Formats: sequence, C-alpha cells, structure tokens
Amino acid sequence: MPEEKPWWILVGGMRRLGGALAEELAEDHALVLTGSQDGEGGWLKSLGSRTSLRTFRWNAMDPELGPQMMADLAGLESAGIHLGGAVILAGVFPEHPFGAWTMTELENIWRVNLSFPMLCAQALAPRLVDGSCMQFLLDTSIHQPFLRRLPYSASKSGLGSLVPGLAQLLAPRLRVVGHAIGTALPDENSDPEWLASQSLLKRNGSPADVARSLRFAEESPYLTGEIMTLDGGRRWR
Repeated sequence: MPEEKPWWILVGGMRRLGGALAEELAEDHALVLTGSQDGEGGWLKSLGSRTSLRTFRWNAMDPELGPQMMADLAGLESAGIHLGGAVILAGVFPEHPFGAWTMTELENIWRVNLSFPMLCAQALAPRLVDGSCMQFLLDTSIHQPFLRRLPYSASKSGLGSLVPGLAQLLAPRLRVVGHAIGTALPDENSDPEWLASQSLLKRNGSPADVARSLRFAEESPYLTGEIMTLDGGRRWR
C-alpha cells in the first residue's frame, strides 16, 4: 500500500507563484490551497488528479475572515485531515513611490502582507501536527529595500521579525522558517534579462528552486527561527 502523502496548506496557493508551487509540491504532498478568489476550475481539476486537494477562499479584506478560517480548519480535522506543514505566501507587490503614499493604500498593504499572514499563523499553529514546520515566503527586499516599493519592503521586513519570534513562542512543538526569495516567477510586465543581471548567478530563480528550499526546511528537524535567502546572490551585488 503506497505511503500516504503529508498534508500541507499553502496560504495564497491559487495564484502565480502559489499555484506554481502547488504544481511542484503535488508530487509528494496532499494540498490545501487558499486564495482570495475562487481558483480556475480546469487548473484545479488537473492538480486534483495528481494529489488529494482541498481549497478555501480566504480573503484578507473580509471582516469575517477570522471565524471563516477557524471553521474551515475545524472542518479539515472533522474530515480526518491533519496538517503536517504550512506555507504562508499570500501578498501583494504594488509600486508606491515616496510622496504618493496615502493612509488607505498603506493600510491595505499592511493588511494583506503583514496582518493577514500573522492571523493565518495564529489560526494554523494549533492545528499543525507536532514537529511540523510553519514557513513564510519573504523577499530579498528585507536585505535591500525596493525604493519604489518601500511599503511592501517594510511589510516583508515585519514578517522577517515574526519568524524568530514565532519560533520562540511555538518551540519545541513547531518549527518556523522564512525564505527571502529573489525573482522566482517574473511577471509579464518585467524584463527577465535585466532581473537576471541583478544576481551574482546571472539567472532568475524558479518555482522548483523555491520548492526545493521548502522541502529542505521540512526535512531539517534541527532548523528553526532562521531566514534562508534564495536570491542568486542579489544582495551581494
């Protein structure tokens, strides 16, 4: 009888990098994916043919988000699903030059990029199996802030402080690891060649690179409280 795949939850796992990571991790994990909107049926159906799959709609702007998360997680336990890991990668990447900031825009960035991941961590921690690893996707901007995206960079730096703090709060039952990633999935409006030129390795990363780092943390039971940087050496240029 084949070994049962461990269940992981990917918060923000139905869009772009989250979806690409779900494709990578489906090989050896059963997955719970969350998104602010319903995922595309065809893509999810294809993924569901490769691994066990559940989906939740978690919208950071929903005032009823807290009760919704708790109800969804309780439903998983009722179905006999026990989470062996969590990856929190939800966020937005807006360009907000200095001088154009507004209170509303800043509050929205903090809510999606910082408050929402913190609430997810609080909801997920009691539901994770002992020995599990809670992982956060950060950004290489915690080392070198993006000057046209300072509010974004600041929110990721806030999550960077959360990693060692949660590692202390949740030890020894759970481990907490962060990943400060560089370009892993260039968007259609970017210049991939220029982005690659900003790293020492002169290439962009890939979802497979990020998935490899996530698996490393999962398989390293003596690792906690650390932020691993996966940016091709961009911060050393």
